[in-house]
Amino acid sequence: MEACIICCTCSCCSDERFKLLTAARNIWRIRAFYLAYTQDIQSTLDIATGVDAQILPQLVAEIPWGHNLLLLEKVKDLQARFWYIHKTLEYGWSRSVLWHHIDTKLYERQFEAEKTTNFNLTLPSPQSDLAKEVLKDPYNFDFLTLAKDAQEKDLEKGLLDHIREFLLELGVGFAFIGSQYHLRVGNDDFYLDLLFYHVKLRCYIVIDLKMTEFKPEFSGKISFYISAVDDLLRHPDDQPSIGIILCKSKDKTIVEYSLRSTNMPIGVSTYQLRDALPKTCLRKFTNY
Repeated sequence: MEACIICCTCSCCSDERFKLLTAARNIWRIRAFYLAYTQDIQSTLDIATGVDAQILPQLVAEIPWGHNLLLLEKVKDLQARFWYIHKTLEYGWSRSVLWHHIDTKLYERQFEAEKTTNFNLTLPSPQSDLAKEVLKDPYNFDFLTLAKDAQEKDLEKGLLDHIREFLLELGVGFAFIGSQYHLRVGNDDFYLDLLFYHVKLRCYIVIDLKMTEFKPEFSGKISFYISAVDDLLRHPDDQPSIGIILCKSKDKTIVEYSLRSTNMPIGVSTYQLRDALPKTCLRKFTNY
């Protein structure tokens, strides 16, 4: 029986053509993988990634092939790719979680961002470095859609309604304690917007939500909250509590001046929300 000449119509030829295309694609990916990790990479590595070029082949081999393909296709910067490999091994990220972090530019927001804190002045080393690494700027709350006239309570409610996405964005180690957490100080009652405990830092983290640009008085308020948490909740074995102010925008110079006047560890970051749909779009969806 004569061999079938590959055509464009019969099913057997379609299957054969698909196999050839798949084989060619795999060969191209293997070649790209080989070229990516056989060049001189020692000079491009950054100490902060925690990856030594001598053990890189071992690290690459420890993550699944699908992870490697995703990194090759989506992360062109070599330092960023090594950083994602290191974090994947450290936290056991699945492929979907890895893609989420790449898509939301976690490396740029957590590692490359110029963060505004006073951690170096208020926390001992290496706690200050760990705390700064935990912080992101900006935080990506694209799972939220808020009206332009939304208040801080609306932002808080939206984050709690999407607590899983919120915790994923905060990062590994955050344990949720409560919202509007009640503290009794003297004869007055105070309520923290959000209270977390970070299992890696071994400390409480107070988050204060703001729907406006950063103002100097914000640092005084959260300093009071941190002091109260340290006095009322902190265990003797815990590290000093940390405050994070999340605001819509900030002037770096104003933030730096404000943080100089406090001895409480505070970080100030911004956040991004998903834009609300225009009313015309909403009417179209309603009439559909």
